[in-house]
Amino acid sequence: MRVQDSYSEFPVRAIVIMGVSGCGKSTIGRHLAELLGSAPFIDADSLHPAQNIEMMKNGQPLSDSNRWPWLKRVRDEIEKASTSLLEGQDLSLRGARRIISSTGTGGNANQRLYVVCACSALKRSYREFLSRGDPENACADRLTHDTVFVYVNVPKAELARRLQLRKNHFFNSALLDSQLETLEPPDVTREAALIVYGDGSEPEVAHDVYRQVCGYVTKNSL
Repeated sequence: MRVQDSYSEFPVRAIVIMGVSGCGKSTIGRHLAELLGSAPFIDADSLHPAQNIEMMKNGQPLSDSNRWPWLKRVRDEIEKASTSLLEGQDLSLRGARRIISSTGTGGNANQRLYVVCACSALKRSYREFLSRGDPENACADRLTHDTVFVYVNVPKAELARRLQLRKNHFFNSALLDSQLETLEPPDVTREAALIVYGDGSEPEVAHDVYRQVCGYVTKNSL
């Protein structure tokens, strides 16, 4: 797949915090949204249909057929939040602060609005799907945003420890091996992606992501 030169024409950037369960993506995502000026935050876990939740509670891995409808809901929510930011229709989103990030060329800067999403996005095909408009939508070529993925890399032993301690979540810790087998870490030379190491505290990782996101001028596009 050819990598595009740039997608700087998009005024909104979606930051998708990705990784397996237990890496801290939801907490990191919420912290990052606050650091980005109370940007809208989407937790993809809340968009799973009841069937998926029951499967994961019972230790049954999700298949692609279980994930595709869910991923479409996630993508639609990102686009909806992006559109609301641009149109100013949702008063709760109007205060989202524009982040000025230097391009490093003659002191120019890009004004950005941000949407933050926490989503496992385990496979490259899933990330491609999330990054593109709906092919069934006649206006799919008029996306309001570009997408950058942030992969939170955490050692397996630490993931297992966190999952054993986690309460009130539908994910069965027995599914960790299945998620790790499914995971295709992003190739930063071919995808619009960053990699951070998530074995520190979530606020520390969120600050690391914030620094990288604000300084990130991508020449890659899925």
